[in-house]
Amino acid sequence: MDQIKTGKLIRSLRQRQHLTQLQLAEKLGVSDKAVSKWERGCGAPDLSLLPALADALQADMKALLTGTLGENDAGNGDMEKMRFHVCPNCGNLIFASDDACVSCCGKTVPALQPKKADAEERLTAELSDDEWFVTSGHEMRRGHYISFVAFLNGDTLFVKKLYPEWGLEARLPFRSHGKLVWYCTRHGLFFQDV
Repeated sequence: MDQIKTGKLIRSLRQRQHLTQLQLAEKLGVSDKAVSKWERGCGAPDLSLLPALADALQADMKALLTGTLGENDAGNGDMEKMRFHVCPNCGNLIFASDDACVSCCGKTVPALQPKKADAEERLTAELSDDEWFVTSGHEMRRGHYISFVAFLNGDTLFVKKLYPEWGLEARLPFRSHGKLVWYCTRHGLFFQDV
């Protein structure tokens, strides 16, 4: 941990939150002199304080350890760069329109790497009543099922959450072109062009 870089970051994030050193210190159960010491690079917060400090400053613990926010280049939320994250513990779905540091259940959740679906893995997408009607013979039982189907095109993302008890049938608004994306709980993230 570079104490000077981390101290500058703590100061910057504290000011963004419109907190005084005393207010931040009270949230963490330390003295305002300790916060001042950190910000000047004359010391560093104890590792046990990092979760509470990250929460108070609305920052990632990794950013506090490295002393940098690691912000993305301005990509203007390009939907073609959509990242899909699924928490392995609770199944929470998280979407980001570019690279992001995502965590859930106390752990970092990396972006899934989509694989182009082979002929036997492809979903059936038919136009019906101005909607995509998506079906598949994919197994849908607890422990092995498709947990979501999404349609992605230039500026739009439509998502349908699925459950093993329901089977795989989904209706998504029609767009003339785009990608159909889905997540199998056993085999990962797939896509196909439609």
